[in-house]
Order: sequence, then structure tokens, then C-alpha cells
Amino acid sequence: MKYVEIGLGNRWLVRTETELADGSEYEQKGMVRPIKLHSVYIRCWAGHTVYVFDIRSGFKRTRKSRKAVKLIFGISSYL
Repeated sequence: MKYVEIGLGNRWLVRTETELADGSEYEQKGMVRPIKLHSVYIRCWAGHTVYVFDIRSGFKRTRKSRKAVKLIFGISSYL
């Protein structure tokens, strides 16, 4: 899967994270094409709590061990 994220709190304002089949992942600055739309999501990370609203899987709330503040609009894409 490929995740294109736009927002505050990541290393870059626009970034693409690619997850490979072997479980490894890497980040690239900017939007890496092609984008084959799978889902669209909004992620809000406040302290240890992360709220995600995804058009495919709905609303989720999770807890993380690390504190952060992020507001992200994302697109998940097939490779």
C-alpha cells in the first residue's frame, strides 16, 4: 500500500509512505504517482490518542505510547 498524507505534524507537509509486501516501509517527500485510490482518511493525533475517520473502515480511536500533535488528510493507494 501507498499512503499520501498532507498535513501538520509529519516530517514534511506532503509525504508518501510506501509499505512493501515484506513488511518494510519508507517515506518520500511529496506526492509519488501513480495513485490508485483505495481509501481517504482524516487522522487527528492529540497526545497519546489517535482518532481516524476512514471512508472504508469508519471511525477508530487508538492509543499510542508516544505523544504527538498531528492533523493529517490522507489517501491510501494500491501499489
